Amino acid sequence: MKIGILGYGNLGRGVECAVKDNPDTELVAVFTRRDPSTVKIQTPNVPVLNVDAAKDWVGKIDVMILCGGSATDLPKQTPEFAKMFNVIDSFDTHAKIPEHFAAVDAAAKASGHVAIISVGWDPGLFSLARAYANAILPDGNDYTFWGKGVSQGHSDAIRRVKGVKNAKQYTVPIDAALDAVRSGKNPELTTRQKHLRECYVVLEEGADAAEVENAIKTMPNYFADYDTVVNFISEEELQTKHAGLAHGGFVIRSGKTGMSKEHGHIIEFSLKLDSNPEFTTAVLVAYARAACRLNAEGNNGCKTVFDIAPAYLCAQSNEELRAHLL
Repeated sequence: MKIGILGYGNLGRGVECAVKDNPDTELVAVFTRRDPSTVKIQTPNVPVLNVDAAKDWVGKIDVMILCGGSATDLPKQTPEFAKMFNVIDSFDTHAKIPEHFAAVDAAAKASGHVAIISVGWDPGLFSLARAYANAILPDGNDYTFWGKGVSQGHSDAIRRVKGVKNAKQYTVPIDAALDAVRSGKNPELTTRQKHLRECYVVLEEGADAAEVENAIKTMPNYFADYDTVVNFISEEELQTKHAGLAHGGFVIRSGKTGMSKEHGHIIEFSLKLDSNPEFTTAVLVAYARAACRLNAEGNNGCKTVFDIAPAYLCAQSNEELRAHLL
């Protein structure tokens, strides 16, 4: 399976690592909006090219993995590249997934390609955990907690605020809310009661701190519904104290069964990740395998993780899966 990477930031580097770990995949090209001569990758004999050269690779790449941000990159890039390739993205603005799906679906169906969007751990693996738990415990409540960890999407959104030079954002679960859910109390929790958002921001020279703080705290879909703390720090402090990309979280469903609902059950799926981008891209490469297989079978259009049977993700044959993992 020949893989192309669009964008060589944290996600792009993660995809490169994941391809190395999957013997049935091969990295054949990296595309960037930067000057290609300034981008140094770790895989020998693989070209780094300007994004405009991607059209020359049609038919030479089985799946293009899109590694841009959800705020402004993927809404444009995924429909555009679905016209040329099978594509995978990690679009994670939950409120805008339906409209993103519609745009990508139209492009992928017109070109005969498969596009799988919103792949990663949330949306992605956490989405599957919620779906399985809802199917199994129809009488219950869902709870999702993220962190403590760095959110790449939210950090990217802050960095696009005028006056911001660099930034990191941590999502922090509120312990009291998490404890109440795990105890089976089925609390009704607002968005604000479940998480705190901590931002560490380096300002551009001359930027107005008050304006930047207000722009962050009022940003819809990202910060407006949360208690958000904005800390202004130096670039040196950001690099020394906030260089890591750890993350994780929990999906919990609390439900009841029995004729009188006398029995309570808790389903919990959790992740603890040393590297958010490397884990996310490991998921992307698994779904790239699914996109390639589906397209080979004649499928096209946009898909999400709900549409993909688990066997399509695995390098093992169906016989091997039944013998060893079932």
